[in-house]
Amino acid sequence: MDRTASGWGSGLLGVVIFSGSLPATRIAVGGFPPLFLTSTRAVIAAVLAAALLAAMRQARPRAGDLVPLLLVSLGVVAGFPLLTALALQHVTAAHSIVFIGLLPLATAVFGVVRGGERPRRAFWVFSILGSAAVAGFALAEGGAASSTGDLLMLAAILLCALGYAEGATLSRRLGGWQVISWSLLLSAPAMAVVALATSPGNFGLVTLPEWLGLAYVSVFSMLVGFVFWYHGLALGGIAGVGQLQLLQPFFGLALAGLLLAEPVAPQMVLVAGLVTLCVFAAKRFAR
Repeated sequence: MDRTASGWGSGLLGVVIFSGSLPATRIAVGGFPPLFLTSTRAVIAAVLAAALLAAMRQARPRAGDLVPLLLVSLGVVAGFPLLTALALQHVTAAHSIVFIGLLPLATAVFGVVRGGERPRRAFWVFSILGSAAVAGFALAEGGAASSTGDLLMLAAILLCALGYAEGATLSRRLGGWQVISWSLLLSAPAMAVVALATSPGNFGLVTLPEWLGLAYVSVFSMLVGFVFWYHGLALGGIAGVGQLQLLQPFFGLALAGLLLAEPVAPQMVLVAGLVTLCVFAAKRFAR
């Protein structure tokens, strides 16, 4: 298997793992405050990352890697988890998942700005088409949505895309799992302080599903998924493999309906289907 095909396969596995993030977060915020959830998931993942780095005897990053690693931390360790947790207090997981369809376009833009990639013009046409379908759905839903929740989701998307592009560029040299592991370690002290300061008063009121939601976003969303995702972006290209995120709404909507019994409107399925077609078209013109 060539590097590009391997990258797309690894990226797809990362997308499947990430698809459970918003439903799991939606469950977890029922028992944990958003700040506590965001910080605790990062601390748990950082402990696992530290053990992994020690076991594999990884050398410390260079001084010049510090700023990119901090941007990764800002985007995917702190920014995206916190903003989505806040958004999910205003919108359903099914609604928020559709906004993930904006991630490929945002990631591609940051891939050009920060990663030096230059996709062909047709790529942008299909990427914009998929993103426009997502934005159109959000506008058409009108009063059923929350403007606060939508704005929080948009901010989360921008920070996440920045973290993806920075991490993918750095992964070409450090490796995918090393990038997310070092980013988690850099943010761990601040996250530990926040976790202690925002700890809920009575953990006995937290239900088993809420604990499981915390476990999923800590282990899979915060660490395991990024191992495959950054590896895929580094091998297959940030803009190209990033289009696989257009498949995430499809997987996520199915999980929201199955696990949370949330209503999945026909138009949601239509949008997810349209953006899925766009990923295959954009793939042809990614390089």
